[in-house]
Amino acid sequence: MKVGISVAEAQQIVLDACQVLGCETVASVDALGRVLAAPVISRRTLPPADCSAMDGYAVRVEDLSGASESAPVELFVVYEVAAGGKGERPLIAGEAARIFTGAPIPPGADTVVVQEDTSARGDKVEIRIVPQPGENIREAGEDIRRGDAVLEAGTLLGPAHLGVLASLGRSLVQVHQRPIVAILSGGDELVDPDGDAAGGRIVSSNTYSLAAQCREVGAEPINLGIARDSPEDLERLLRNGLRADFLVSSAGVSVGDHDYVRPVLEKLGCRLLFWGVLMKPGYPLAFGRFEQGEGPLVFGLPGNPVSAMVTFEQYIRPAIRKATGHSAWFRPVVRARLTETLTKKAGRLHFVRVQLAERNGRIEATSTGNQSSGVLRSMTLAHGLMVFPADATEMKAGAEVCVQVIDEQFFASTESGV
Repeated sequence: MKVGISVAEAQQIVLDACQVLGCETVASVDALGRVLAAPVISRRTLPPADCSAMDGYAVRVEDLSGASESAPVELFVVYEVAAGGKGERPLIAGEAARIFTGAPIPPGADTVVVQEDTSARGDKVEIRIVPQPGENIREAGEDIRRGDAVLEAGTLLGPAHLGVLASLGRSLVQVHQRPIVAILSGGDELVDPDGDAAGGRIVSSNTYSLAAQCREVGAEPINLGIARDSPEDLERLLRNGLRADFLVSSAGVSVGDHDYVRPVLEKLGCRLLFWGVLMKPGYPLAFGRFEQGEGPLVFGLPGNPVSAMVTFEQYIRPAIRKATGHSAWFRPVVRARLTETLTKKAGRLHFVRVQLAERNGRIEATSTGNQSSGVLRSMTLAHGLMVFPADATEMKAGAEVCVQVIDEQFFASTESGV
């Protein structure tokens, strides 16, 4: 087991141990936010035939030679074609067909004149322009052709993708499975939100923040409960999570007299790959796996609420994204100008909670204030985590810094940009 490793090395160990989950078939309408596990090959051509892009008249260009506002050409309207219909027969010289958006172009016609350039006169229509061949016509296969690889495996499905699936007649689609994340909190001092917090007891907030982080990234959390400070109770609850894809324990991984998670995990057959990462908050982090992949990936997180959330961001979230088939595993990163001078001791990488603001075309980063790992409210104020490199001792005001954006609401705008 490695001890006291860098953030980058810890992330690599976790990602190397993580495998992409298998696939499942779900209703396309429920596939928003899922990742395709297999390519989608079209069995249709869209549109299936040349069709009108506008309401107007399907005509032959050769019949409109010399047409103008002052000298319109008059054609007989022999039938109309609605979307889903078809032309009754080929058009011949001097004939037009009334046509509506999406309707197939009748045989013989080679252009569509929009109705704004025409005047209807009973069974005739006057046309005041000379259109180009193919004008206002969508060609067959303009969007998709039969046999096209329309969506590649690994595609994150958004609203437009679901619309394409519907247009292809794909009511079912193969996507990567959602991982199950079993979450355990530990400590005699912990109670549920509606429990008695008297006598120095505290609410097990980690269970709720970690479960929410799981849901945000597309995993399904299950709550194993609160383990008391005894190896027996801890083992009992941990065993309930062995069928999950990820097993996450909050607290009890340090070196105190009541920190039983590490020995209990080892008893259950989990081989710890590392303990302790040179970062703040979150140094006492453990990660392990069961031999031959016959159990979940195991994360022993620190108990302090900010430490738990930050370590989830750095290790569990990327692992979940890899498991669910994403090709990009990490949060968006922006460069920002630091508005204040920050200092620390060398040796550990710090993740500083910061607020972001855009001023004069540049993004600025400002600390949320108290960086104690127990100040959970700071995570509600933070737009991102500023990376304060391990070897650095000072970052001066005005310096360019790297920020992981954890609140993507920062990118929302009160203006449309139009």
